[in-house]
Amino acid sequence: MNALNIFSLKGKTAIITGGAGLIGKMQCKALSDFEASVVVCDIDIEKSEIIANNLNADSFAIQLDVESEKSITKAKNAVLSKTGRIDILINNAAVNDVFANDTSALEQSMFENYPLELWIKSLNVNLTGTFLCCKIFGTEMANQNKGSIINVASTYGMVGPDQSIYVDENGEQKFFKSPSYPAGKGAIINFTRYLAAYWGNKGIRVNTLSPGGIINGQDEYFIKNYSKKTILGKMANPEDYVGAVIFLSSDASSYMTGANLVVDGGWTAW
Repeated sequence: MNALNIFSLKGKTAIITGGAGLIGKMQCKALSDFEASVVVCDIDIEKSEIIANNLNADSFAIQLDVESEKSITKAKNAVLSKTGRIDILINNAAVNDVFANDTSALEQSMFENYPLELWIKSLNVNLTGTFLCCKIFGTEMANQNKGSIINVASTYGMVGPDQSIYVDENGEQKFFKSPSYPAGKGAIINFTRYLAAYWGNKGIRVNTLSPGGIINGQDEYFIKNYSKKTILGKMANPEDYVGAVIFLSSDASSYMTGANLVVDGGWTAW
């Protein structure tokens, strides 16, 4: 056995939802570098096409709305007509709450005031979207008796949010991490275990990747507060998750299923 070869993705087709996002575009680049045919799937087709055009020649973009069974089925048919197979699915598409301004963010993010419509929207994308993509794309993997599904969760799928990291240098609570995101990400971790057990006899491995917070232009107070919570004393860069996603996508993790790979700088270790 050549240890390097087990990381190769040559000849494999990888679907990445949320492919134009912060983590997603790095996942696309990484899998392309390891010779997979990458399907960049995102609601933003213009960004997706730009990303796909900078990957290997076998990669391409598809507009995808993870809330729509019709959109996912259309994407599945397009992928199969072009590559004939689906080997890897990374469910990365997700949303965070969007508030009108700082005042409404503080008021509406409080659990007592949290709007039902934001709860529903978050779960529709983050949880139901993952369910639908697993169901529609994963069924094709079951038909070919092989595949790897990676569901992206979060440290907040394992532990409750520390609301103190959203307090600025003046002691002012800027907002609260609202309930829908942790609820959805926690559900993804156990949904992954369900699928791993259900499709194990079909040769499909299903694992969770739980990343920590990524530095992305946040306020300095937040970066400082967050970094203090990690053993490594810093937030992640998108590149910090490249190794984990290649490992889970490839035969390097061939005896791993139903697991939750935590890459969080030590956030959940103490």
